Amino acid sequence: MKICFPVERNEGLESKVFDHFGSAPLFVMVDLESNEVTEVRNRDTSHAHGSCQPLKAISDHPVSAVVVGGIGGGALSGLTSANIAVYRSKGSTIAENLSLLASGSLDKWSPGFVCGGHGEGHACSH
Repeated sequence: MKICFPVERNEGLESKVFDHFGSAPLFVMVDLESNEVTEVRNRDTSHAHGSCQPLKAISDHPVSAVVVGGIGGGALSGLTSANIAVYRSKGSTIAENLSLLASGSLDKWSPGFVCGGHGEGHACSH
């Protein structure tokens, strides 16, 4: 199983999980079978809010799941349509979230709780 974590800086498993999928400059991919940790640049950072194309951002790196602090409805829909599970980060680092995921303590994001904009009346639940 390979898991994607949006981050601002790659510090391996001690990387802090970013608050918003589409705006993250980097993704850290963790392969749980090989213990390999890979950095991937977000190739979709110049999108308008609400127009994130998550599969464009990580298309060369197939994953089973994404763990993120916040995500918009379009990105969530795109990922779940591709059968990628999207979990809400509860820990601050990748290592903490991997432990929580292994214990079944991370919740999946649902459409009713996604980011609704980053201006006045910001409606994110992160």
